[in-house]
Amino acid sequence: MLTPSLDQPEMTAYLERLLANHLPDGRGIEIDLGAAVAQAYDRVEHCFAGIRRKYYNVGGSIAFDHLNGDHMAAFLYFVANSAWQATGDTSTPTKLFGLNKIMHGLDLFYSVRMPEVFLLVHPVGSVIGNARYGEHLVVYQNCTVGADAGIYPTFGDGVILYSGVSVLGRSVIGDDVVFAARSFIVNADVPSHSVVVGQYPSHRTLENTRPVRQRVFEPVSG
Repeated sequence: MLTPSLDQPEMTAYLERLLANHLPDGRGIEIDLGAAVAQAYDRVEHCFAGIRRKYYNVGGSIAFDHLNGDHMAAFLYFVANSAWQATGDTSTPTKLFGLNKIMHGLDLFYSVRMPEVFLLVHPVGSVIGNARYGEHLVVYQNCTVGADAGIYPTFGDGVILYSGVSVLGRSVIGDDVVFAARSFIVNADVPSHSVVVGQYPSHRTLENTRPVRQRVFEPVSG
């Protein structure tokens, strides 16, 4: 069960104040923000239930703290994406996307299709582009997932991008792949159960003997 630091009405009011203070264009909020917050809380509960890390499970409950930057960065994406999917509105989701950049230095556009279960680890400076993502994705700081000639990567299930990683272009990443810090590939495939080290074109892969779900995530039912 989710135990949030703010209940849904409190969070809705909090977001309204944040948007008014940081993006004061005078146009207000053009959607039912409370409905988007409710959907985002459901998504946060499902997402955070599968994370085996400090601050995500407290006393047997799923924790969501609006003052935890990693929690809030994921939540703002969920709100923006939920609002956009439900209403087709782009104004408020764009503001929520901008608020995420202001607060956390994260570039994660509301239309990007993130997995249901993912983990952001102090993601300052990360740009998470419109790739195809598998479940159980982990993104650290200063990472870039982007296009080359308009083509984005494809990720399998269980991928970790440690700090400073760049994955670009027509790259197909298998399951249980770990990118070591500052590794970089473009238009290059990575087989499942690999650790990527170095930078393209001289990067290389080692064997990954510990599945990503065992490293970071508890089994997710359903």
